[in-house]
Amino acid sequence: MSQLYRFASWNVNGLRAVLKKEPSFTEIAAELNADILALQETKMQAGQAEIDLPGYHVVWSSAERKGYAGTAVFSREEPLQTRHADAVLASGRAAGLSDDALELVAVAATEGRVCALEFERFWFVDVYTPNAQNELARIETRMAWDDAYRAFLLSLEDETGKPVVTCGDFNVAHNEIDLKNPRTNRGNAGFSDEERGKFSELLDAGYTDTFRAANPDLEGAYSWWSYRFNARKNNAGWRIDYFLVSDSVADNVRSTGIRSDIFGSDHCPVTLDIEL
Repeated sequence: MSQLYRFASWNVNGLRAVLKKEPSFTEIAAELNADILALQETKMQAGQAEIDLPGYHVVWSSAERKGYAGTAVFSREEPLQTRHADAVLASGRAAGLSDDALELVAVAATEGRVCALEFERFWFVDVYTPNAQNELARIETRMAWDDAYRAFLLSLEDETGKPVVTCGDFNVAHNEIDLKNPRTNRGNAGFSDEERGKFSELLDAGYTDTFRAANPDLEGAYSWWSYRFNARKNNAGWRIDYFLVSDSVADNVRSTGIRSDIFGSDHCPVTLDIEL
């Protein structure tokens, strides 16, 4: 018998900063009421702050560089096993990425960008995708990471036969509908042809963008806004935070959401209800 799960994902842009804001992180987590809550850009190591979420297990993946990147997953159910970015690197190697590409993935793998948790019915993978940076200074790292990450997700399904739910900040607006100003941002980090192409490759490999599948023509639905130029007030944003699921379970999605009413970061949480 299938079970209805509620998932939430949020790039907090510094968890310790969010903990000091009102409403509190614990109040926001209670409102989201997720079976699994995934965070990106935690910018902290485990133990650097006290987080009181009773009833949740927590898995941390912290960057070697303090105060940078990082992911964490809070789950009501204890995972059977966990994997991190070193497994993404291994998948890239198995997929035949070049030595140069593997070197770039290896650097990104030190940045705490993945928490993958296996449960009885599915894999849940939280990702904070490397930013291509201004003038696409890190685009080669980004391309190598995207190839390795796609191989990693496919390896999880091949190994266990379980569907994958992956979420997080993918640092790309896939199509023009996914950002306010596509014409002026064409070619910029997050909306380059290269990044958009890799995201298409990921979807074509067997994954569904759950929000866009449910809302194919909905404009003005964004999850990130610059802190500059009153962007959030004017809803001049980008949709770069996603829930993707294996195509095999895409029909099991019951609802998707973008919680733009929740503040505390330059991103807002995104949500997914799905039967698995």
